[in-house]
Amino acid sequence: MVKSSALQKTFVFLYFFLFVLVSGLKAQKPVQIQDSVPQHIFTFEEIEILEDAGNKLSFDEVKSEKFGHLFKASLSSTPQTTDLNKTYWFRIKIKPNESATKSFLLEFFDQTIDHITAYIPQAGNKYIIEHLGDANAFNNRLVHHKNFEIPIRNEGKEAQTYYFKISSSQIADVIVVLRTTQWFISYALDEYFYFGIFYGMILVFSFYNLIMYIAIRQKQYLFYVLYNLSVGFFEMSTDGIAYQYLWPNAPGWNELAYAFALCATSIFALLFTRELLLVKGKAPKLNKVIITVISVRLAFFAYSYFFDQTLFSYKFIEAIPLAVAFFTGIYIFKKGYQPARFFVLGYSFLFAGFTLKFLIMLGISWLNFGAVSYYSLSFCFILEMIFLSFAIGDKVRILKLKKDKAQQNIIKQMAVNAQLKDTLNQELETKVEERTREVYHKSLIIESKNQALEQANALLQQQAEEISRMNVLLEHDNEELQTNVERVTRDRVMSTEVDFEEFSKIYPDKESCYQFLADLKWKNGYHCRKCNNDHYFNGHIMHSRRCSKCGYEESVTTYTIFHNTRIPINKAFYMIFLIYSSKGKISSHKLSELLGIRQSTCWTFGSRIKKAMEDRKKTLKKTGKNGWSQLVVE
Repeated sequence: MVKSSALQKTFVFLYFFLFVLVSGLKAQKPVQIQDSVPQHIFTFEEIEILEDAGNKLSFDEVKSEKFGHLFKASLSSTPQTTDLNKTYWFRIKIKPNESATKSFLLEFFDQTIDHITAYIPQAGNKYIIEHLGDANAFNNRLVHHKNFEIPIRNEGKEAQTYYFKISSSQIADVIVVLRTTQWFISYALDEYFYFGIFYGMILVFSFYNLIMYIAIRQKQYLFYVLYNLSVGFFEMSTDGIAYQYLWPNAPGWNELAYAFALCATSIFALLFTRELLLVKGKAPKLNKVIITVISVRLAFFAYSYFFDQTLFSYKFIEAIPLAVAFFTGIYIFKKGYQPARFFVLGYSFLFAGFTLKFLIMLGISWLNFGAVSYYSLSFCFILEMIFLSFAIGDKVRILKLKKDKAQQNIIKQMAVNAQLKDTLNQELETKVEERTREVYHKSLIIESKNQALEQANALLQQQAEEISRMNVLLEHDNEELQTNVERVTRDRVMSTEVDFEEFSKIYPDKESCYQFLADLKWKNGYHCRKCNNDHYFNGHIMHSRRCSKCGYEESVTTYTIFHNTRIPINKAFYMIFLIYSSKGKISSHKLSELLGIRQSTCWTFGSRIKKAMEDRKKTLKKTGKNGWSQLVVE
């Protein structure tokens, strides 16, 4: 009986121990505040979740015993709000420690959460409510920091339960961290310092390549600058820096800014790939694929912005342009283009970082192991930026090598040309010597002939004296003939068909033509056509006359057939003479041939002359050999 009683007590003790153990496993584990632990990240059973699909539960219902057992411990180290715009309730337990002397706060690490309603326990089982999230103005935050912080009270002895109501239009990581204030300040300063380095590198790389673009005018530098700035814009939008410093009072824009930055990053990455790797010339089909992807990406962005902005949360679509750029780099590198090797290396890091973030988003929690994984994409962006700069430098280096090689080829060709020039000079010198010998022999022959010419010159001198006596007799006859020749020449010009050279002897230049026109036009004296005044001054134009009374100036060609014609005046004279002497039968082609003027111009002016002849037919019959001059004055 004693043994049986002892055995029963043993079973009761084991049952009670197992019950306590199982109950302890199922119960939520509170986190103890300790000065020696500067920070603690809530994970697995330390954080419990309750889904509120319809957003119908009130806080009083959630904290009641009825709903208390519906909370489930997190199955991953970092719980996520996988259903967009759906409401989730989270709760944690913190056990105060009266011996702790430091102040503590709770921090939400993910800055992209839209709405966080925090229910903070107070004395007397009361709660105060704080509204956090990037949908609220930045200046309304309890702590002006890019993350969301809540100061907590370290009072009492019992564990205190904190509730958080969370909803977001993006997949959010619910990373809750308990930190001492001292640790938070140190951590925040370090974080902002590294942010300064990160964004400083982006600005330095961008400024350097902008200067290169201004100097060289190659579009690859401009696209690289825009790509870097888009990456920086995206990182600032997702880590909360932009909301803190750029648009703290624009929460609406803050929820969409990352989408614009992400779209710009993809587009400028593809455009940079196209320019850097010379895709249009080396891979025309891939060039068409890149243009198509850019167009589709822009169309998707426009549709998402105007019709369904929840589509912006599907960031994994950026894998498509990233994969296209990555594959293009590999393809161009296989074709032997050396700068592509750094491009492929840089995109390998970026692809690895993007894949890691994508797998974490799919729920593979063991990959999410802290700040390194959280900022992995930023680290990969830095590495990619460095290697892309190497790729640009490598391209410039290869271009310089090609330029140096081309210069060396030019120098070699110049040396060949110089050698060829020397050879030609030697050949020319040989030929000059031969030619000099020939000229010397010919000079001897010329010298002997000069002696013969001297004898002939003596004979000619005697004959010249005889001729001079005859010239004296002929001078008198020439004086008489000269007068007759001038008269005969004018008569011949005015009555026969002569060429322009002979005609020009009578009217050799514009001056003589204008003088003839002035004499012909004002042979009966000057008479002003405006005021009938008979007195004039010389005008500003050659042979023009200006009225002394009203100042009207009349050029010598006004009211003549030469008015507004662009044909040289002496050729116009000759054309009138030819048409008049041929009685209008000469063709415009013949006139063009004689005068050296276009046929169309000859036809136009000739038509004016023939019309004047027709209008003055009766008058011309009564004129003599100078009848052509009657056609001049209108």
